[in-house]
Amino acid sequence: MAACVTGSLILGGSQDDADGGGHAQASASAPRSATASAPASGGPGGGAAEKPTVPGWKVVVNPEWGTAFDVPPDWDVKPPDMMFGFENSKLDYNDPKNWGKVVIIMSATAVLQENWCLSDADEDGRVDGTALAVAGTKGAEGAKSTGDAALGQVVEWVYGGYTQPDRKSIVPDRTAKPYTTKSGLRGSIAWARSRNTPEKDRCASDGKAVTFGFKDSAGDLVAWSLFGATGVRGELPDSTIMKILGTVRLHGKPKKY
Repeated sequence: MAACVTGSLILGGSQDDADGGGHAQASASAPRSATASAPASGGPGGGAAEKPTVPGWKVVVNPEWGTAFDVPPDWDVKPPDMMFGFENSKLDYNDPKNWGKVVIIMSATAVLQENWCLSDADEDGRVDGTALAVAGTKGAEGAKSTGDAALGQVVEWVYGGYTQPDRKSIVPDRTAKPYTTKSGLRGSIAWARSRNTPEKDRCASDGKAVTFGFKDSAGDLVAWSLFGATGVRGELPDSTIMKILGTVRLHGKPKKY
């Protein structure tokens, strides 16, 4: 991994299945979704020739999985090979074997307000940034269906970014629901939200996430996710999240084939 900030964010150049597949494993605590300094992508998905389906928006392309989606113009589109995710950062004495392991990670991301909040949550003397919201795509190896991909990943984004080491404050969907994007891409979506998370850092907040499980053009299961802070000023509305989700589409042949 190229960088690790606040023990929670992981940025790097390896691809997005670092944690395995449909059901990421994690077990400690991490602060919010901090981001490290990295060059922003001026073009869509790092230069991919693709027009947004929403006029004025930006395109995010993931060549690894052959997918694309659009985000509003105030989002920062990162290079496709940049990773964004969470690792365990605080000790969970109930399961020490997982200390420091990756919770969940994805690539080809777009970030809303990268330095929305600043803090030194891990008290290492370095101030880290917390993003207001992040969206991206990862593989779902190990999942057995689009619904399994959605349910297996959505909780981990809320857990990794907002509630570690607590899982009791997370309220997930019990079942995934069928969903079709505007391009006709069919799959399943699931939501998860936290309520009254015990995390007390100055940048702490509750969080929400939605994951859309689907198949790429090669027939492999893929998951697109968006997570963000809740109960805060400037919270990303669910209506905007659904508008972004509606733009998810296939884009060329997956790079690995």
